[in-house]
Amino acid sequence: MSADRHRSTRLPLIAALTRFWADDKGLSAFSLLLFVVIFVIPPLMPPGSGRGWGADVANALLLISGVLALGDRPRARRVLLPVALLTLGVDLASWFVPIPAEWVEATGLLSLTVFLVVVLGQTLRAGPVNLHRIQGAIAAYLLLGIIWAYAYSLLVHLRPGAFSGAVATIDGPRGWLYYSFVTLTTMGYGDVLPVHPVARSLAILEAVVGPLYLAILVARLVGMAVTPPGARGQGLTP
Repeated sequence: MSADRHRSTRLPLIAALTRFWADDKGLSAFSLLLFVVIFVIPPLMPPGSGRGWGADVANALLLISGVLALGDRPRARRVLLPVALLTLGVDLASWFVPIPAEWVEATGLLSLTVFLVVVLGQTLRAGPVNLHRIQGAIAAYLLLGIIWAYAYSLLVHLRPGAFSGAVATIDGPRGWLYYSFVTLTTMGYGDVLPVHPVARSLAILEAVVGPLYLAILVARLVGMAVTPPGARGQGLTP
């Protein structure tokens, strides 16, 4: 029995989730999941409510299976897998032993970055550009907003008073989703203001990354769509 079949036998759930990532439809499902997490769940949760055990376990399974799905990128998998295991270890251990909130949020930031690499890797892998790939690009854009929300929340833990205005620090990263997406889309309502130099740098970087991401990724997807499959990987794709 091969090593892959042996792992699939021992960990059928991980194997099923790895197949979920390998299928383009998984990108659409993940995009829908992010939409619910960002736009549906937060308004329904009472202020100050914490994390959920089930959500952390689901996050761990999705992350590990996503990294394992990068079978055609062995170097990326070798780098990302230890990072994913470390971040998830800290996250899950925080349920049993006291761990500073800053550590949990920092490792959450790392795990979301790994998710971003996985989603972009699956979106831009060889194959036809279809609706699922486009939804994968949307999922990566939504992940950018969540990543910056974690960064803002972590900064407030380290430097209280880094922001002024209508901030909801008791909700952790969830409370920063609004400000993050307002900044990512360059909407800039002005009801929350970065006053610390690091906060201002983070806000500027997010405001720059948002439009650049859309421009660069659209160009990349168009290039993949118009380039013959046989020419990809030979330096002919933009």
